[in-house]
Amino acid sequence: MDIEPDGKDWTWVLSERCPECGLVSGEVPARDVARLVEADLPRWEAVLRRPDARERPDPTTWSPTEYACHVRDVFVTFEGRLRLMLDEDDPLFANWDQDVTAVEDDYASQRPEDVAPRLVAAGRSAAAAFGAVPDDAWGRMGRRSNGSFFTVETLAQYFVHDVVHHLHDVAG
Repeated sequence: MDIEPDGKDWTWVLSERCPECGLVSGEVPARDVARLVEADLPRWEAVLRRPDARERPDPTTWSPTEYACHVRDVFVTFEGRLRLMLDEDDPLFANWDQDVTAVEDDYASQRPEDVAPRLVAAGRSAAAAFGAVPDDAWGRMGRRSNGSFFTVETLAQYFVHDVVHHLHDVAG
């Protein structure tokens, strides 16, 4: 059975508590995002060492490995968006369809022992990029293809919700 695509606009997590993971990402100081991402990487590695890391809890929910593949790609995507915002004035982000990526990259067949080092490397790179944001750049703007506007600060906060939320999804 296929995973149903997620069509929600999750930007509400910037102002409201997520009922699933409990995070109000808009309350996370953007300067803390790099540290929080780094702190969660060992937890992701532990999830990927579990014997059931490739098992879906039900036919319509990703396995922990599939979630880890997604988070790895979130790290890469958001680091790229951050760099655009720091290098360009008001960039428009390319659309990223996470569901298409999951199918095209065949998340379901990836091996946890291969995913873990790539996730960690991508996470460290994204954390370093967010950790290096100059003080005067947090207000720079960027736009998602659906019209959502972000500052570097709100992009960091929105990004960290994805990492925390999916770690919650896999009971990490």
